[in-house]
Amino acid sequence: MMRVDLNADLGESWERWHSGEDVALLDVVTSANVCCGAYAGDAELMRVTCEAAVARGVAIGAQVGYPDREHFGRLPLDVPAAELTAELLAQIRLLDEIARAAGGSVTYVKPHGALYNTIVHDEPQAQAVVDALLQLASPLPLLGLPGSASLGIAAASGIPVVHEGFADRAYTPDGRLVPRSEPGAVLDDRAAVAAQAVRLLGDVASICVHSDSPGALDLARAVRVALEGAGAEVASAP
Repeated sequence: MMRVDLNADLGESWERWHSGEDVALLDVVTSANVCCGAYAGDAELMRVTCEAAVARGVAIGAQVGYPDREHFGRLPLDVPAAELTAELLAQIRLLDEIARAAGGSVTYVKPHGALYNTIVHDEPQAQAVVDALLQLASPLPLLGLPGSASLGIAAASGIPVVHEGFADRAYTPDGRLVPRSEPGAVLDDRAAVAAQAVRLLGDVASICVHSDSPGALDLARAVRVALEGAGAEVASAP
């Protein structure tokens, strides 16, 4: 049976936590990309998110990003490599400390927003991300877009990599994500999102549904049903 992980970005706002949306998503997904406080969220939100994830057997990932709360980490920043490495390492370590206090641990790293897209092609910043992972006691797997510079550098450094696809984002012909500034970049039709998730099977090991997409909970449920209907086992990446 084909196995695929279903992940969502969580711990980004108290509004979604208090509304119950984040908790409901944790009942659908198998991995939670928990915001580490750099572009949104805070330590307390990280704590309650990790506790809820542990209670449901959902894997915890560190969603690291540029320290830019004003633009929600979606603005590319020219950060010196050493500074970026130190920043990301601090984010991962903070979340892991909180996750361990909740009875879990950080099991992978996924860059967020502009950082995610920048390290597809920017080798210095990609190397800075990998350097942060190499400074951990045990390097964690890196999630990223297939063919990205970051995954290539990570693999060459002996770090496990996880190819990721997006159910709710439009792709360019060369397999990159359509910039959010362009019309149609974010998909919100349940049937289309579910169909795209199924098309991604076999090409990626983890599929993302963004928690801030319109109707995110319904989209995530539709994706899980479609994946299981296609014969996939939906479970966190090994």
